[in-house]
Amino acid sequence: MRRRLVLTLLTTLTLTAACTTGDDPVEPAVAATEPNAAAAESGALAMTRVPWEGGPSYYAKFGKAKTAGWDDPKFFPLGVWYESVQDPADIAQDKAAGLNTYVMLTSTSNMDLVESGGMHAMTEIRKDAGAETTAWLLNDEVDMWGGPGDGVWSGKYPGEGEICTRGKSCGFDVMKQLAGRLPANDGRLRYANFGKGVMFWQSDDEAARFVNDYTTAVSNDIYWYTDPNVCTSSSEGARLGVKKDNCRRAANYGLTMDRMRGLDAADGKLQPVYAFVEVGHPFSEADAPTITADQIAGAVVSSLIHEARGILYFNHNFGGPCISQHVLRDGCGKAVRPGVTELNRRITGLAEVLNTQSYRWDFDTDLDTMLKAHDGSYYVFAMPGRSGGTGRQTLSLPTELAAASAEVLFENRSVPVQGGSITDTFEKEFSYHIYRITP
Repeated sequence: MRRRLVLTLLTTLTLTAACTTGDDPVEPAVAATEPNAAAAESGALAMTRVPWEGGPSYYAKFGKAKTAGWDDPKFFPLGVWYESVQDPADIAQDKAAGLNTYVMLTSTSNMDLVESGGMHAMTEIRKDAGAETTAWLLNDEVDMWGGPGDGVWSGKYPGEGEICTRGKSCGFDVMKQLAGRLPANDGRLRYANFGKGVMFWQSDDEAARFVNDYTTAVSNDIYWYTDPNVCTSSSEGARLGVKKDNCRRAANYGLTMDRMRGLDAADGKLQPVYAFVEVGHPFSEADAPTITADQIAGAVVSSLIHEARGILYFNHNFGGPCISQHVLRDGCGKAVRPGVTELNRRITGLAEVLNTQSYRWDFDTDLDTMLKAHDGSYYVFAMPGRSGGTGRQTLSLPTELAAASAEVLFENRSVPVQGGSITDTFEKEFSYHIYRITP
């Protein structure tokens, strides 16, 4: 992708002598928690759970992440991609928007400011990384520019010359070499973001190898609302059954999560899967749309419903009427910043709920839903699915959720529970409701 050219040129990693070389082992992901393992906890339902990596307890295995508080149930990663931090005002703006993590930083960023400002970083290896850095970023979209092959990597990045010295593709060797350059067992996660190779173009075995063999946290960036090709190319959205008429929907961000979580589970171990959501106009093509605040919210909530363990915002406009590398800071983001700020406030307020293991329950076949329990209450997240769900819908509740009414969070209203069901309206494809039920 052309929008990644700047990244790949700037992320020609400056690897220092302090870094070890060779094949340092990746700290293992944890085996999937047994579906009913948590049934004995206070207020738990006797229902099947959604397998997970362990939530906050996963981060407790990584010393730097634990020390930084990532194992605290009140913490939920809300990151921004490839920002610059050169002044305390930069951090103040980002924290005011509800962000807590930088995912990739410019080489000119001041890491001391990041740490003293109480922010976290997941970034490429660098000499000035300190306690603020909880994860090393191997690289971005190696699946696309390296390809799913066992050729030998030349050490060059896109735009620098021949990438593979042997074989047509060498992505696995790229990942192996990058992982091998990281300090062994230094208490940081190993994170990579993938793209259309893993999502669409590669076989399940090839994609699963990228996802499982080198990392302890992953993400994938498919921008369903703004990508000019994903809805029309037979090699992209169509590969996952997405058609042009149901492509630009919030629910497809959940589809991205499903694909990544399915690949991640292939080796019987799970790691956190984060969601990427654009906040502006990330493509230069004239026919590419610009995402709206309501669409951002829908994309984020869909990702959460499909078990995203963090939300990462793509903060750059490469096209449209307002070019920017700092959409959530400058005037280019004035239409979406208030909505993103409120959305992040809601997520942070619900962190202790989101950081619990979900239950399996089908509330309504036309809706995407998630059920969680926390502190004596039950939380139902609901929004339209990939091919329907707008208008008036009925959510059938488990019998254990017997109550007279359900509070609709952030909407200053309640809905009655009648005949074991909730009936409510979802006006748009990106509309969502979060219900709190206290029997």
